[in-house]
Amino acid sequence: MRVHLVAVFLAAAAATGHDPLGQTTPPTRTPAPALRQAARRLGRQLTRAVRAVWPSPELERLAAARPSGAHQPVVLGLAAGTAGLTPRNAAEAAAYDSVRAPVTAAMAPPAPFGLRAAARLRAEAADGVTDLPLLHGDGPFALRRLRPRGSQARVCLLNTMSAPHNGDRLRIGAVVGPDADLHVISAAATVALPGPAPDHAVLDVALRVEDSARLQWLPEPVISAAGGDLRQDIRVDLARTARLFLGEQQILGRAQEPAGRLASRIPVRHGGRTLLDQHTAYAPGAPGWTAPPCWPGNRAVGQLLVVDPAYRDHPPGVRILDDVPARAHGVITPLAGPGVLLTAVAPDAGDLRRCLDAALHHLGHRTG
Repeated sequence: MRVHLVAVFLAAAAATGHDPLGQTTPPTRTPAPALRQAARRLGRQLTRAVRAVWPSPELERLAAARPSGAHQPVVLGLAAGTAGLTPRNAAEAAAYDSVRAPVTAAMAPPAPFGLRAAARLRAEAADGVTDLPLLHGDGPFALRRLRPRGSQARVCLLNTMSAPHNGDRLRIGAVVGPDADLHVISAAATVALPGPAPDHAVLDVALRVEDSARLQWLPEPVISAAGGDLRQDIRVDLARTARLFLGEQQILGRAQEPAGRLASRIPVRHGGRTLLDQHTAYAPGAPGWTAPPCWPGNRAVGQLLVVDPAYRDHPPGVRILDDVPARAHGVITPLAGPGVLLTAVAPDAGDLRRCLDAALHHLGHRTG
């Protein structure tokens, strides 16, 4: 329990107001370098998530001073203080976090299947703004309200545990009611990991946008880690006057490791008719895997679907993007309906994002 008590102390001290840059985990208390590295990595991930939900000058200062990550209990305590919780609350949260994983692992019976979890949200227009009457997540999903922008409601999707692993079955459902405006982001990338279950993982996303509503669904990338096997299905049902910004990005393998298996499908119906039904598969041995530009230089792939009733009368033309970062490649493709698909490949996530941003700028859109 010595390490657990140190975590409790550090969290309480940070929540009290002690300088977080002076808080460390003494090496004598955490002698294993791997444990210290894991604590910093978890702290970096928690810092990124908390900055998206509860931004504060203290968090910005900590992130700038500790780019490799502060220890997780320190970040937890600082987050608790930023959120208005007491040092006792921070200590209790640190104690729970320290024992949760080993206790859960010890009590969980072996099973051939993985985690089952779902998240649901609904946005409705009311008095010139967008309300969120339904905002629920279980398992790895936590949904947090962000500060609205005008009439637009904003939500951040947090991944509170490691998921998906092989065998997991995860589902996200979102409904945007008539005249509502919803912007959904995620705090960090989703990493598809191997697991003890023999079956593949499933991430099923179902989106419905009703008349005169707008949805911006722009999560961070999915990273296909070595040994992972993920099937992702993003199903979209749009009313005729609905507008949509839908982003999908995949990173094929973490640094210095091969990619896992990743299959994705995006069927989109607009006004009861099919607008897009795209299937992609990435894995060693998949058709075209070794052919340029897919491999080996470009490990980042992305799509951005823009649906706007204005395109019904003035559709954009096909364009190969030549004003993007030198290592990226992109194309704008109009669809047989009021939509356009931006597709890009790049060596890394940064170049991919810049390429997609350049395509949006060419179309006269922005997603901020």
